[in-house]
Amino acid sequence: MRRDHRPYILKRLDLNFQKWYANHFLRPQFEHLGRGCSFMKPWHVEVFGGPVSLGNYATVIATPDRKVRITVWSDLQERGKIEIGNFALICPGVRISAATEIVIGESCMLAQGTFITDSDWHGVYDRSLAIGNTAPVWIGNNVWIGDSVIICKGVRIGENSVIGAGSVVVRDVPANAVAAGNPAVVLKTLEPGRP
Repeated sequence: MRRDHRPYILKRLDLNFQKWYANHFLRPQFEHLGRGCSFMKPWHVEVFGGPVSLGNYATVIATPDRKVRITVWSDLQERGKIEIGNFALICPGVRISAATEIVIGESCMLAQGTFITDSDWHGVYDRSLAIGNTAPVWIGNNVWIGDSVIICKGVRIGENSVIGAGSVVVRDVPANAVAAGNPAVVLKTLEPGRP
Protein backbone atom coordinates (compact mmCIF):
# COMPACT_ATOMS: atom_id res chain seq x y z
CA MET A 1 0.00 0.00 0.00
CA ARG A 2 1.37 3.40 -0.94
CA ARG A 3 1.90 5.85 1.84
CA ASP A 4 0.13 9.20 1.63
CA HIS A 5 2.86 11.80 2.05
CA ARG A 6 0.56 14.82 1.93
CA PRO A 7 0.63 17.09 4.96
CA TYR A 8 -2.27 16.54 7.36
CA ILE A 9 -3.89 19.88 6.46
CA LEU A 10 -4.08 18.88 2.78
CA LYS A 11 -5.63 15.51 3.64
CA ARG A 12 -8.17 17.28 5.86
CA LEU A 13 -9.03 19.79 3.09
CA ASP A 14 -9.47 16.94 0.60
CA LEU A 15 -11.82 15.05 2.94
CA ASN A 16 -13.83 18.20 3.67
CA PHE A 17 -14.11 18.96 -0.05
CA GLN A 18 -15.38 15.42 -0.77
CA LYS A 19 -17.95 15.77 2.03
CA TRP A 20 -19.07 19.18 0.68
CA TYR A 21 -19.33 17.79 -2.86
CA ALA A 22 -21.44 14.83 -1.73
CA ASN A 23 -23.82 17.05 0.25
CA HIS A 24 -24.08 19.67 -2.47
CA PHE A 25 -24.32 17.50 -5.60
CA LEU A 26 -25.25 13.94 -4.56
CA ARG A 27 -27.68 14.46 -1.66
CA PRO A 28 -30.32 16.12 -3.93
CA GLN A 29 -30.25 13.04 -6.21
CA PHE A 30 -31.34 10.72 -3.38
CA GLU A 31 -34.83 10.51 -1.96
CA HIS A 32 -33.11 9.70 1.34
CA LEU A 33 -29.41 9.87 2.16
CA GLY A 34 -28.71 8.77 5.73
CA ARG A 35 -26.43 10.45 8.23
CA GLY A 36 -22.77 9.58 8.45
CA CYS A 37 -22.43 8.45 4.82
CA SER A 38 -18.92 8.57 3.40
CA PHE A 39 -18.15 9.04 -0.30
CA MET A 40 -14.65 8.59 -1.71
CA LYS A 41 -14.32 10.45 -5.02
CA PRO A 42 -18.04 11.39 -5.06
CA TRP A 43 -17.73 13.06 -8.48
CA HIS A 44 -17.48 9.53 -9.92
CA VAL A 45 -20.82 8.45 -8.38
CA GLU A 46 -23.84 8.73 -10.71
CA VAL A 47 -27.39 8.59 -9.37
CA PHE A 48 -30.13 8.74 -11.99
CA GLY A 49 -33.90 8.55 -11.63
CA GLY A 50 -35.60 7.81 -8.39
CA PRO A 51 -36.54 7.19 -5.76
CA VAL A 52 -33.16 6.00 -4.46
CA SER A 53 -32.54 5.62 -0.71
CA LEU A 54 -29.19 5.02 0.99
CA GLY A 55 -29.14 4.25 4.73
CA ASN A 56 -26.99 5.60 7.55
CA TYR A 57 -23.21 5.21 7.70
CA ALA A 58 -22.84 3.78 4.20
CA THR A 59 -19.47 3.94 2.43
CA VAL A 60 -19.36 4.45 -1.34
CA ILE A 61 -16.00 4.24 -3.12
CA ALA A 62 -15.64 5.29 -6.76
CA THR A 63 -12.66 5.75 -9.09
CA PRO A 64 -12.31 7.46 -12.48
CA ASP A 65 -12.19 4.15 -14.35
CA ARG A 66 -14.80 2.39 -12.15
CA LYS A 67 -17.73 4.71 -11.55
CA VAL A 68 -20.57 3.73 -9.24
CA ARG A 69 -23.91 3.95 -11.08
CA ILE A 70 -27.25 3.71 -9.28
CA THR A 71 -30.11 4.02 -11.77
CA VAL A 72 -33.89 3.81 -11.67
CA TRP A 73 -35.42 3.75 -15.12
CA SER A 74 -39.03 2.68 -15.18
CA ASP A 75 -41.98 2.82 -17.55
CA LEU A 76 -44.41 2.20 -14.67
CA GLN A 77 -46.58 4.99 -13.27
CA GLU A 78 -45.76 4.01 -9.69
CA ARG A 79 -42.08 4.07 -10.73
CA GLY A 80 -39.28 1.79 -9.69
CA LYS A 81 -37.14 2.19 -6.60
CA ILE A 82 -33.81 1.27 -5.04
CA GLU A 83 -33.39 0.95 -1.27
CA ILE A 84 -30.00 0.29 0.31
CA GLY A 85 -29.82 -0.26 4.08
CA ASN A 86 -27.54 1.07 6.80
CA PHE A 87 -23.80 0.32 6.96
CA ALA A 88 -23.52 -0.68 3.29
CA LEU A 89 -20.14 -0.86 1.57
CA ILE A 90 -20.28 -0.13 -2.17
CA CYS A 91 -16.96 -0.58 -4.00
CA PRO A 92 -15.78 0.85 -7.35
CA GLY A 93 -17.59 -0.24 -10.51
CA VAL A 94 -20.85 -1.27 -8.82
CA ARG A 95 -23.95 -0.83 -11.00
CA ILE A 96 -27.47 -1.10 -9.63
CA SER A 97 -30.22 -0.71 -12.26
CA ALA A 98 -33.90 -0.93 -11.34
CA ALA A 99 -37.08 -0.87 -13.39
CA THR A 100 -39.37 -2.08 -10.59
CA GLU A 101 -37.65 -2.63 -7.22
CA ILE A 102 -34.27 -3.53 -5.74
CA VAL A 103 -33.97 -3.75 -1.94
CA ILE A 104 -30.58 -4.33 -0.31
CA GLY A 105 -30.53 -4.97 3.45
CA GLU A 106 -28.26 -3.64 6.17
CA SER A 107 -24.52 -4.32 6.51
CA CYS A 108 -24.16 -5.59 2.93
CA MET A 109 -20.85 -5.47 1.07
CA LEU A 110 -20.87 -5.11 -2.72
CA ALA A 111 -17.39 -5.79 -4.14
CA GLN A 112 -15.89 -4.21 -7.23
CA GLY A 113 -17.79 -4.66 -10.48
CA THR A 114 -21.02 -6.03 -8.98
CA PHE A 115 -24.06 -5.63 -11.26
CA ILE A 116 -27.59 -5.92 -9.85
CA THR A 117 -30.60 -5.63 -12.13
CA ASP A 118 -34.32 -6.41 -11.97
CA SER A 119 -34.99 -6.29 -15.72
CA ASP A 120 -33.94 -7.69 -19.11
CA TRP A 121 -33.82 -4.08 -20.42
CA HIS A 122 -35.29 -5.17 -23.76
CA GLY A 123 -37.74 -7.76 -25.02
CA VAL A 124 -36.45 -11.19 -26.04
CA TYR A 125 -38.43 -11.30 -29.31
CA ASP A 126 -39.14 -7.60 -29.79
CA ARG A 127 -35.94 -5.84 -28.84
CA SER A 128 -37.55 -2.44 -29.33
CA LEU A 129 -39.38 -2.88 -26.00
CA ALA A 130 -37.64 -0.50 -23.62
CA ILE A 131 -37.74 -2.45 -20.35
CA GLY A 132 -38.63 -6.06 -21.12
CA ASN A 133 -39.53 -8.51 -18.36
CA THR A 134 -38.98 -7.36 -14.79
CA ALA A 135 -39.07 -8.93 -11.31
CA PRO A 136 -37.96 -7.38 -7.99
CA VAL A 137 -34.61 -8.25 -6.40
CA TRP A 138 -34.30 -8.63 -2.62
CA ILE A 139 -30.98 -9.01 -0.79
CA GLY A 140 -31.11 -9.72 2.96
CA ASN A 141 -28.99 -8.27 5.77
CA ASN A 142 -25.27 -8.96 6.11
CA VAL A 143 -24.77 -10.35 2.59
CA TRP A 144 -21.32 -10.29 1.02
CA ILE A 145 -21.34 -10.11 -2.78
CA GLY A 146 -17.96 -10.89 -4.34
CA ASP A 147 -16.05 -9.26 -7.17
CA SER A 148 -17.78 -9.03 -10.59
CA VAL A 149 -20.99 -10.82 -9.51
CA ILE A 150 -24.13 -10.42 -11.64
CA ILE A 151 -27.47 -10.68 -9.84
CA CYS A 152 -30.40 -11.06 -12.22
CA LYS A 153 -34.09 -10.22 -11.96
CA GLY A 154 -36.39 -11.95 -9.51
CA VAL A 155 -33.61 -13.19 -7.20
CA ARG A 156 -33.89 -13.30 -3.40
CA ILE A 157 -30.69 -13.72 -1.39
CA GLY A 158 -31.12 -14.67 2.27
CA GLU A 159 -29.32 -12.95 5.12
CA ASN A 160 -25.74 -13.78 6.08
CA SER A 161 -25.01 -15.32 2.66
CA VAL A 162 -21.84 -15.02 0.59
CA ILE A 163 -21.80 -14.92 -3.22
CA GLY A 164 -18.45 -15.95 -4.72
CA ALA A 165 -16.52 -13.77 -7.17
CA GLY A 166 -17.59 -13.92 -10.82
CA SER A 167 -20.90 -15.66 -10.09
CA VAL A 168 -24.11 -15.16 -12.06
CA VAL A 169 -27.08 -15.45 -9.70
CA VAL A 170 -30.30 -16.43 -11.52
CA ARG A 171 -32.05 -18.36 -8.71
CA ASP A 172 -32.78 -17.68 -5.04
CA VAL A 173 -30.01 -18.25 -2.49
CA PRO A 174 -31.11 -19.29 1.03
CA ALA A 175 -29.92 -17.62 4.23
CA ASN A 176 -26.53 -18.59 5.68
CA ALA A 177 -25.24 -20.06 2.41
CA VAL A 178 -22.15 -19.75 0.24
CA ALA A 179 -23.04 -19.76 -3.46
CA ALA A 180 -20.78 -19.50 -6.51
CA GLY A 181 -20.61 -20.36 -10.19
CA ASN A 182 -22.38 -19.62 -13.44
CA PRO A 183 -25.22 -20.17 -12.74
CA ALA A 184 -24.57 -19.83 -9.00
CA VAL A 185 -25.32 -22.88 -6.84
CA VAL A 186 -25.08 -23.33 -3.08
CA LEU A 187 -21.70 -24.84 -2.17
CA LYS A 188 -22.05 -24.97 1.58
CA THR A 189 -24.10 -23.76 4.52
CA LEU A 190 -22.66 -21.43 7.14
CA GLU A 191 -23.17 -21.95 10.86
CA PRO A 192 -25.46 -19.16 12.11
CA GLY A 193 -24.10 -17.32 15.11
CA ARG A 194 -20.48 -18.37 14.51
CA PRO A 195 -18.14 -15.31 14.58
